[in-house]
Amino acid sequence: MNSTRHYIGLDVGTSGIKGLLVDESGTVVREASSAYPLFTPNPGWVEQNPEDWWKAARKVLGTLSRAARGNISGIGLSGQMHGTVFLDSSGKPLYPAILWNDQRTIQECEEILQRTEGRIREWTCNPPRTAFSASKILWFRKHHPQLYGQISKVLLPKDFIRFCLSKTFVTDVTDASGTNLLDVRNRTWSKETLRSLDIPESILCDLAESPDVCSYVSKEAARGLGIPEHTPIVGGAADQAASAIGNGVCSPGTLSVTLGSSGVLYVQTEGVIIDPTEALHTFCHSVPRTYQLMGGVLSAAGSLHWFRRTLGRNRESFSQLLEQAKQVPPGSEGLLFLPYLTGERSPYNDPLARGCWFGLTIRHTRAHLIRALLEGVSYALHDLLNSVKALHIPIKRIHFAGGGAKDEFWAQMVSDVFGEPLYISTVKDSSAYGAAMLAASGVSGISLPAISSAWWAPEKQLTPNLKIRAVYTEGYQVYHEMYKGTSKFMHQLAALEGQIP
Repeated sequence: MNSTRHYIGLDVGTSGIKGLLVDESGTVVREASSAYPLFTPNPGWVEQNPEDWWKAARKVLGTLSRAARGNISGIGLSGQMHGTVFLDSSGKPLYPAILWNDQRTIQECEEILQRTEGRIREWTCNPPRTAFSASKILWFRKHHPQLYGQISKVLLPKDFIRFCLSKTFVTDVTDASGTNLLDVRNRTWSKETLRSLDIPESILCDLAESPDVCSYVSKEAARGLGIPEHTPIVGGAADQAASAIGNGVCSPGTLSVTLGSSGVLYVQTEGVIIDPTEALHTFCHSVPRTYQLMGGVLSAAGSLHWFRRTLGRNRESFSQLLEQAKQVPPGSEGLLFLPYLTGERSPYNDPLARGCWFGLTIRHTRAHLIRALLEGVSYALHDLLNSVKALHIPIKRIHFAGGGAKDEFWAQMVSDVFGEPLYISTVKDSSAYGAAMLAASGVSGISLPAISSAWWAPEKQLTPNLKIRAVYTEGYQVYHEMYKGTSKFMHQLAALEGQIP
């Protein structure tokens, strides 16, 4: 009989669910994924159907369970941050999930500042954001008061999957940090914030640390998935916290860069550090009693998804798009792309920011558009790196993961823009891998840093090309000034969409 332990890491992403079956040595035994749609019913709105997540999760979990032949010791969950699910008393969603890149709650962010008399940052370590759950709850109460009165629980995406698996209502402190309702310093719900916003704590989940075993697979779910009943489920983590763990960030001094639908820089801190510019968020980290600074680019690889969906030819693959970009020299011959397709989060906190190509001439081709897009996203990530450096946080190494790490061309571009070496993670689906690490730590009792040290390994190291770096240094300077010069016009265009009353 095989006594090897297996752990499942499940990541509820924006484009689909990814799952990994990992053995106790950290080796990925099986991968599975399942996609689902995204809905944009109004300008600035982004929604998904939570039932689509569960349908995809059942498919992925079934595949992984069969590969493990039922030998599963624990499950770790990760998921897109801030997505807000409103459940009624029967456990059914009352409304589509409002996602992290939805920008409908500009007025509610102002309302939060007024209701808290500007103390929201003092209480939660973070100012209001359209991404955060608090503003979404206020929007739902204002626009759908009858449905609001039927709310039994408000869940985050991964915790909806937990509910479907275990019928329990639990979230972890990393995901809760992104609600704007958590006292991050003390890792508890902020009573001052809840009282000021008139949100009952009863509709929120119980809190757990990321590696804590806090629920178990129910008999009903076990029967349908082939997973043993009472299989432990750990607290899990928000996708970026899980990604950092999966990307080897379990101690200070290592910076994680993840290039997925969004682009994120993430660094662990021992204590609470507040960015005075508000470019970086201060959240709890998955390693208990530690914290993180995080900044996010809303449309990173999401910009390439958009390009393929709207301007793609005959279902081109991402590899085919990148091959075209390789034919264009660095700097895209004077063409620049601003990746603000869903507004921008860091460093500008501007939900009304808009994307564009700037500098188009008659000699520019479709390949130039693609290369400029990749460079624009890389410049946006460089903005975040500069925000971290401005806080004088020592960085010894930069680990790179996510879908953008699967092709060395884009990863090398980021290294050239940063002017820094990048260590490319062996496992690119770092959020699912981090979730599996959390499960292994919680079930085995081995600390997260020890698990990370044993499991994480770089596939390769990329070093910047200094000649290309010189081109990108000049290109970045223009990029960095572009937002300042165009934001007024971005807002005027947003007004034409009806987003500003």
